[in-house]
Amino acid sequence: MTTRLRSRTAVAFLSAALLLSAPAATAQALTRPAPAPSASAAVTLELPRPTGPYAVGAEVLHLTDHARTDPWVPEAGDRELMVSVHYPARAAGGRAAAPYMSVEEARLMLAGRGLDGVVPASVVSSTSTHALTGAPAARGRFPLVLLSPGFGMPRATLTSLAEDLASRGYVVASVDHAYESTGTTFPGGRVLTCAACDAAEAAPDEEAEREVLRTVSTGRAADLSFVLDRLTGTHPVWKSARMIDRHRVAAAGHSIGGSAAASAMLADPRFDAGVDMDGTFFEPVPRSGIGNRPFLMLGTDAGHHPGSLDGSWDEGWRHLDGWKRWLTVKGSGHFTFTDNPELAEQLGLPVDPEAPLSAGRSTRITRDYVAAFLDRHLRDRPQPLLDGPTPGNPEVVFQQP
Repeated sequence: MTTRLRSRTAVAFLSAALLLSAPAATAQALTRPAPAPSASAAVTLELPRPTGPYAVGAEVLHLTDHARTDPWVPEAGDRELMVSVHYPARAAGGRAAAPYMSVEEARLMLAGRGLDGVVPASVVSSTSTHALTGAPAARGRFPLVLLSPGFGMPRATLTSLAEDLASRGYVVASVDHAYESTGTTFPGGRVLTCAACDAAEAAPDEEAEREVLRTVSTGRAADLSFVLDRLTGTHPVWKSARMIDRHRVAAAGHSIGGSAAASAMLADPRFDAGVDMDGTFFEPVPRSGIGNRPFLMLGTDAGHHPGSLDGSWDEGWRHLDGWKRWLTVKGSGHFTFTDNPELAEQLGLPVDPEAPLSAGRSTRITRDYVAAFLDRHLRDRPQPLLDGPTPGNPEVVFQQP
């Protein structure tokens, strides 16, 4: 795997902040046997509170697409997905907070970067969320947003965004794609690891690696269409599916999940809008565009995000044929648009000098600009935030290539 692609598709989460920014002595220490967890074992992590007027409910769905064989492990049989649904809810006292991720998912995520002996898995898995399991759904019909995480990253790493969108009046379905995460827990205690990561790592050259990643992007597009079928079809799998307005649907994602959002729009006209958060377009946007539908590209400073490195964002921008914005965020890094900054800051991990944006600003910018885009295009509400630079968001740059 080339250094360039490795840096943008490698399995990383909390480790990104640590390994990219820690002093050399700290980085070297990680190559030695890890010491027993110290202060970090006593830390209680918490996601930032949602900002919208609704309480947030959450449920987890296990879906199986019997029409497709898993592309990474064919002997496993039909394609399986785990989906977390966050939704506007009525306040329900006594409900338990939704879990962040399982201990094993956290352990595998940390082990992928040699941090399983540095940050306790139980600390990450027990991160406090603000969604209530099985809370009664709010009355009304709401737009649907499907979220796809970065390559090797669990769906949980987009929980802060999912909770906030739900509090603002969206149903959000975050998808774990089988064999594309460091670890995904399925019913019965099965934990599937990242066979797709192994395939990318084993690719003999950059062209072969990009073909693997293109397969990830287009395969995830099929996953998102399947989830849409199961949430809005004649016999929906979710008991509160009646609250979804199937005529207002968006696809969004981080890193390769952002590429998958574009791929989903190319393959399925039911997706009305799309958001790519710092992800290379591994399936190029064709000259014919994406059906005159709106698309938001939200990324890091020019010269640092993956699209600018290989030209896919420049080409994609030229070919996008509907309403579009290309926004970059000063001081951001590839993981700015995930839960990473909030949890890393609470753990006291060093700040990446190449991505010094604070956790609070990372969260606020991601939430506000994604929500503004969705409000404009799924609710037809004017959003001055998207018209140009604003004094309250000096980090956000409107690119006009």
